[in-house]
Amino acid sequence: MFDHIADAVKLPDLVRIGDNLVVARFETMKVYSALAAVEHLLNTGAVQPGDTLMDSSSGTYAYSLALACHKYGMKCHIVCSTKADPSVVTQLELLGATVEQVPIPPGPMVDKMDLEVRLQRINEILAARRDVYWMQQYHNGFHYHGYREVAALIDREMPGAPLTVVGGVGSGASTGGLATYLRELRPDVELVGIQPYESVTFGSEPVEDPVASISGIGSPVYFANVTYELYDRIHWIAHDQAVAATLALYRDHGIFGGMSSGCCYLAAEWEARQNPDRQFLFIGADTGHRYMSSVYTKHDQAVSLTGLEPRGIRELTELELPWAVMDWNRRPYEVAPKVLPC
Repeated sequence: MFDHIADAVKLPDLVRIGDNLVVARFETMKVYSALAAVEHLLNTGAVQPGDTLMDSSSGTYAYSLALACHKYGMKCHIVCSTKADPSVVTQLELLGATVEQVPIPPGPMVDKMDLEVRLQRINEILAARRDVYWMQQYHNGFHYHGYREVAALIDREMPGAPLTVVGGVGSGASTGGLATYLRELRPDVELVGIQPYESVTFGSEPVEDPVASISGIGSPVYFANVTYELYDRIHWIAHDQAVAATLALYRDHGIFGGMSSGCCYLAAEWEARQNPDRQFLFIGADTGHRYMSSVYTKHDQAVSLTGLEPRGIRELTELELPWAVMDWNRRPYEVAPKVLPC
């Protein structure tokens, strides 16, 4: 019996879809992160019950933070894009959050401008109010804490052969937290990160995806929560191939996931074939409801995945569409300082 719906929503379903391939399918994975973050802030006295917690998000973190605030009796303020799904905005408001949608200036680099105008609005709010705490999901390391519980669950459910975790990099907290805590339990764990093209996080920003960059797994701005030294390999996947893989995951296995789930499935299925002596677990971070109009209803337009293989590269200068893979070997990396933090 759960005391709050957030504790039930966060739990993943572990589903075996291949001999050495398992998906951790979440309704909303970031609930783990948000719950642990709010609990940490209350326990350390950084915030008091009834304070307002604020962040910039147009998707799963906004929902997760609103749920966490609902559980712990905190106020919640979300600064988001005008592109945010109206159904998500409605959910946030019904949970008691206030939602502020910031218009995006016209012009190129829309995703980067979206982040920058939201950052500007957050700074204005912080300057005017003293009762607001900025969560900074991209930079505050306490967002790692919630994934200790997930790591213990995975370790318990997947004993035996060495384990590789495949997940979208995004803010760095989910895959970084999982790898950190899993390696405390079993040092043999490998971590494979998934990136879109046009992301500064692992250096793909010079390669333009002609359709669209995939939100949620990469970014045009710097994220401090990405610990590069945790990653063994990186896959870069283009938008069209991500759409096709998302549909394939649903058709082949009935897993209704978002585009990051599709990317992880494409990479993990390939990885599992290359390494039959290892176990592979990939992250299905959320459901596919937000992607009905952009992915699922356009299934008849999807490209074919038949014969598709990643191009192995040794240097970032070799990056090409539609799919590349590189041994990262847990090395450090620095994002160009001209890229503004968010």
